[in-house]
Amino acid sequence: MAPGTNIGAAHPVTLQNQMDSTMNEKVTNDAAAFIRSIAEKRHHNIEWAENAVRKSFAYSETEALEDSAIDIIAKNETELLAKIDGKVVELSSGTKTLHTASATVKEHKMSAWEKMLDIISDPNIAYILFLLGMYGLIFELYNPGSILPGIVGVIALILALYSMHTLPINYAGLALIVFAVILFLLEIKIVSHGLLAIGGVISLLLGSMMLIRSDSSLEMVKISRGVIIGATVVTALFFLFVVGFGVRAQRRKVVTGIEGLIGETGEVMETLSPTGIIKVQGEIWNAESLTGTIGKGEKVRIREMKNLKLFVENINNS
Repeated sequence: MAPGTNIGAAHPVTLQNQMDSTMNEKVTNDAAAFIRSIAEKRHHNIEWAENAVRKSFAYSETEALEDSAIDIIAKNETELLAKIDGKVVELSSGTKTLHTASATVKEHKMSAWEKMLDIISDPNIAYILFLLGMYGLIFELYNPGSILPGIVGVIALILALYSMHTLPINYAGLALIVFAVILFLLEIKIVSHGLLAIGGVISLLLGSMMLIRSDSSLEMVKISRGVIIGATVVTALFFLFVVGFGVRAQRRKVVTGIEGLIGETGEVMETLSPTGIIKVQGEIWNAESLTGTIGKGEKVRIREMKNLKLFVENINNS
């Protein structure tokens, strides 16, 4: 131990619901047996170790040394290496004698690649990368040729899947998130009066909360509730407004070029019997009637166009 530190107070506690008396006794007995086995293996004070669990005893470094709970007190690594020199330790392969008096300490830092992997292994980062990957791919599919969203989406998705490989992922939660995206896409294409969108929000929220398995040994690994709520709101807005506006814009009637003339109304400048001349949007066009003779000055509607000739019908007869 280092000077100024303490050891003990090892009674089991729970971070979740309060344990009943039976469960508390079982957990305490298990912890006491475990710490006794360690103390016996290391030739330390077994009674002290059990009291640390059952009675939450705690000691300073000097008290722990006096009661044979520890072997030495060292201020730093250099003093530690000097004091354990010549100590015999038991390994599975047999006993070994430590020769540490002249040992040098080398610090191995993470490389740039390892640092990046460490960052993306954060469950919050993995979750955000996964959503960004789906956004990018969907945006590329709705706007072919954009290129950048597709590239960013694929990279983000691959990094997210790599990160999730190192995390205790619940695949039911992952499936709910994918299902939520499908519901948002259907909301854009199908008139459901918001039911699909509501289902998508609920599915995304539940899937995000279930994404990290709670029964994993990595109890502290979880996604922040703030990140989940923020991502749910942003995702809903993204699909309902941004993507929705884009799809609705694609469905609008063409107002320029030849396609823009279809369905427009024109005025007959020269009797159509069945061919003649009409005026549309201030322009003079050759036209042919699809509904018999149409007199001068009457209104017609354009049905189609072939070889720069408009085929029209009398509005009164349509």
